[in-house]
Amino acid sequence: MVDTSWVGSLRDRLTPRVLPALALCAAFFPVVSGSRSYLQDLLRLSPVQEYAQATVVGLLAASGAVVAARRMWPLLTVTAVDAVMRSPGFLVAVTSYAVATTYRRRSHLTVYAVSASLLFVIPPPGAALTSSLGGVALFVWLPMALGLWATARGQVLEGLRERADRLEREQSARTERARAQERARIARDMHDVVAHRVSLMVLHAGALEINAAERRTATQAELIRTTGVEALAQLRAVLGVLNTPSAEHPRPGGEPAGEPLVERPALADLDRLLDRSRSAGVPVERRDEGTARALPAMVEHAAYRVVQEALTNVHKHAGAVATRVTLRFLPSALEVTIGSAPGGGDRVLPGGGFGLAGLRERVELLDGEFTARRDADGGFTVRAWLPT
Repeated sequence: MVDTSWVGSLRDRLTPRVLPALALCAAFFPVVSGSRSYLQDLLRLSPVQEYAQATVVGLLAASGAVVAARRMWPLLTVTAVDAVMRSPGFLVAVTSYAVATTYRRRSHLTVYAVSASLLFVIPPPGAALTSSLGGVALFVWLPMALGLWATARGQVLEGLRERADRLEREQSARTERARAQERARIARDMHDVVAHRVSLMVLHAGALEINAAERRTATQAELIRTTGVEALAQLRAVLGVLNTPSAEHPRPGGEPAGEPLVERPALADLDRLLDRSRSAGVPVERRDEGTARALPAMVEHAAYRVVQEALTNVHKHAGAVATRVTLRFLPSALEVTIGSAPGGGDRVLPGGGFGLAGLRERVELLDGEFTARRDADGGFTVRAWLPT
């Protein structure tokens, strides 16, 4: 599509300068049908004096045209004096157009049309009445008709622009409402389908922890219960975000927008995450390189999610294989690498296939880089580079 916005911008810059330029030029063409006014015959000015007179009139008319949008009387005064001293002509046409585009009351337009017409009806020396009447039509009525048409067209276009803006705002509001309703529906579905079943898992794990005869079974049940409780807390935070109305569309009755979010996990919670994987049978080794320091909360949260998703994939697809988590603190970035050994057998658990894609989006939103590839020996490596 060709960009034509520069055309409108150029027109907006040139339009205020067109009328003064026309007024300046019109002052050098005052005579209609070669006639001369009575004053011109009386003074008998030389061509040089007439040229100087036209220059002065043109400068005054241009100055009056500059302020015509706010005050019309300077331009009207210059035009009337010039029409009497010399003869009515093109300057009257310029003024007629300016009057039609500036005045809105019919009484003002009528008074001007009658007054300007009288300047032409009274014939100067040597001019026929028919020529004067033709000057009225050409230099008064036609410019006024063009000015009224331009004003009406501008009002129509302005109305269309306002209508288009209003329709765009209404469409945006409808889209936002539909988006909010869809987010609320997703939040309800997630609560009904996921939260209910995870709650049941937590309850059963708690019962198993209390009634377990063996210490190992009780420990595993406790791990399942605590993991489920944290999953419920994070799921509640996600549901709160999904069910939070926007500022433009608050909930009816002024209800609070969403639930308070739980604290996001960060690098300080990473050891607990690794301990869970170790409890599930996956030997995980952590290695830190560089000087550890405080990082932005979004970076730490993203790094935690990268490690969490990578370890989840190890559990689902590789089993109890040796895994190394490396945190490399660079001067202006944090590099997270999770490498796992080749898995044993075809271990496949249900998955939506969105984990790595979601990690890539999360990392790229922070202007980082994300890679996930299978190694030559059959292992798998996930790497994220997060600028700090």
